[in-house]
Amino acid sequence: MGFDQIRQRRLSDDIVEQLEGMILEGTLKAGERLPAERALAEQFGVSRPSLREAIQKLIAKGLLVSRQGGGNYVATSLGSTFSDPLLQLLESNPDAQRDLLEFRHTLEASCAYYAALRATDMDRERLRVAFERLQDCYARAGEISRAEEGEADASFHLAIAEASHNAVLLHTIRGLFDLLKRNVVTNIGGMYKQRSETRDMLIGQHRELYLAIIEGRAEDARGVASRHLMYVQEVLEEVRQEVQRVARAERRNGL
Repeated sequence: MGFDQIRQRRLSDDIVEQLEGMILEGTLKAGERLPAERALAEQFGVSRPSLREAIQKLIAKGLLVSRQGGGNYVATSLGSTFSDPLLQLLESNPDAQRDLLEFRHTLEASCAYYAALRATDMDRERLRVAFERLQDCYARAGEISRAEEGEADASFHLAIAEASHNAVLLHTIRGLFDLLKRNVVTNIGGMYKQRSETRDMLIGQHRELYLAIIEGRAEDARGVASRHLMYVQEVLEEVRQEVQRVARAERRNGL
């Protein structure tokens, strides 16, 4: 009977495994610079040659990039689910906007459910900060830009994804962050004009979602997230129909 030789595991492989885990769980974010080599070696309790070997392996895998004289970074492409040109197409196409909302409906309801089940104290604190920032934007209506409100809204939903402790959900939401932010910026003005109660509805829905997650009510969190996106879809459909009616009336007036 023959036996295969057992290969001795290299220390650099253990370092690679740790860094890969940190990237996967979102501790190391796309585009983020790694600590200086000396500091990182001390944190891991390893020699600098072993650390360098691990970093080279991660660079070869495309997970890290090295910049001349500027250190090592998590590859920015890891956080880009869509390219900038595609973002612009999705942003300008009404059907694509509807598709995005349908996708968010499925995605964010799951994020909310798992966040309510799995959030740690640190997750809840990050979620509280994101929620209070969003509430502050609502309170300063008319004083802030749509871009600031859009970023606060997207950041709140990103904090929920982080609290879900599901790597696939998290990286999907991160990859969509710019698209989500632009989606809010594009839609929010029309929604506020369409229904006078929209701002109050969004404030209430986000508060209800926040509390359901903080209190660990998973099914409630999923239901609130679903109703929130259904409401947004409903109002935006009204906006779309109104725009079509106005355009039709203008064409008739021009005949």
